[in-house]
Amino acid sequence: MVFSSLIFIFFFLPITLFVYYISPKSIRLAVLFIASLLFYAFGEPLYIFLMIFSTILDYTIGLLIDKYRRFNHLKITFLIISILINLCMLGFFKYSNLIITSLNSMFNININFSPPSLPIGISFYTFQTLSYTIDVFLNKINVQKNFISFGAYVSLFPQLIAGPIVTYKSVEEDINNKNRETISLFNYGVTRFMEGICKKVIIANNMGYLFDTLMKLSPSNMSTLTSWMCIFSYFFQIYFDFSGYSDMAIGLGAMFGFKFNENFNYPYTSKSVTEFWRRWHISLGSWFRNYLYIPLGGNRRNKYFNLFIVWMFTGLWHGANFNFILWGIYFFIFIVIEKLFLLKFLENSKILSRMYLILVVLFGWCIFVFEDFNYLKEFVLKMLSLNNFIDRTFMYYFSNFIIYFGISILFSTPIMKNIKLKIPHIFSRVFIIIGFLVSISFIVNSSFNPFLYFRF
Repeated sequence: MVFSSLIFIFFFLPITLFVYYISPKSIRLAVLFIASLLFYAFGEPLYIFLMIFSTILDYTIGLLIDKYRRFNHLKITFLIISILINLCMLGFFKYSNLIITSLNSMFNININFSPPSLPIGISFYTFQTLSYTIDVFLNKINVQKNFISFGAYVSLFPQLIAGPIVTYKSVEEDINNKNRETISLFNYGVTRFMEGICKKVIIANNMGYLFDTLMKLSPSNMSTLTSWMCIFSYFFQIYFDFSGYSDMAIGLGAMFGFKFNENFNYPYTSKSVTEFWRRWHISLGSWFRNYLYIPLGGNRRNKYFNLFIVWMFTGLWHGANFNFILWGIYFFIFIVIEKLFLLKFLENSKILSRMYLILVVLFGWCIFVFEDFNYLKEFVLKMLSLNNFIDRTFMYYFSNFIIYFGISILFSTPIMKNIKLKIPHIFSRVFIIIGFLVSISFIVNSSFNPFLYFRF
């Protein structure tokens, strides 16, 4: 079940909100826990037991770490058990096929293996439960002794299947506060949810449709401008798909009284790759910084080696394929170059720095989306070619999608946000409601409604 589906908007969400708010405050987390399990079971009826196992495991580990806090060896042992079991589960479901394929290729053997399907959201809830046990171990949070409260945190359906990654520390106050719901927070949540729907359905879906259509052409049959239009359509699709989902998740959380941290901050307006990754998928970057980069030594020792490890795992987190590892290393190289000398030059020109950022990210998305290296090579060469520079395919699709490119560029910047702050609230609300109704009409009339980050 996706947030931009009719069954969610007009059936699951209203019923859940109704049952949640008519229930006594003392059992609302239980209602939310059950609703979240039903939400997950709708798409993953079998793998719900995996998520429940992960929840029970880290709830128990948290209690044991707290109980034996004075016994360092026991405390460390429990933490290691949590880390190993969680990473082994993630590794088996997400990376076993890559490992077996690599072994077959390296040693010229033939291990027959049918990879399991990837449980939706496993990368997200695994990181959430891991952050909980680590923070309990480090004494950064109080252990949660109520299983329902902990279960609600892990399975919270607004951010369960595609983030943002919510650490227990960031929602501890809301989890323990029975008066967390307010009218103003609920109103904000509704508005934010509708904004996310508009981003996802009106922009991301149409950009995605264009990308999928152009991808059916081989690079040899594309003109240079068609190849650029193809990757630019993905450039906007992945941003508005994921940021739209994050907006919906933040809005849904607010409807139930939870204040999730922002996950995107207009990353395409950045002036360097370093800045871009402070603005893109903020919750993932924060997780890797707090739970991998700093424990490895951060800036104190082996800074560049630590950065390499973080970016290699950032690539692997997104998918079990070598193109994702290459994608992570690609950004690692640019970040190192910037830290060594390039940032000083980028600061001198806003225009050149933004052009640089867009080009680096654009070619980065080529590595990210094209898993076949031969296709990737052909596509990039086509982008750089001056032969067959423009064709009828480009003119046809550009003329039909130019309005969506214009909207994408506009909403990739804070321009509309600043306008919204200057006009009367009633006008901005009417504008959002109209956008929401248009989105619903798009959903009704189209079968193209994927969520890209479900695969991660």
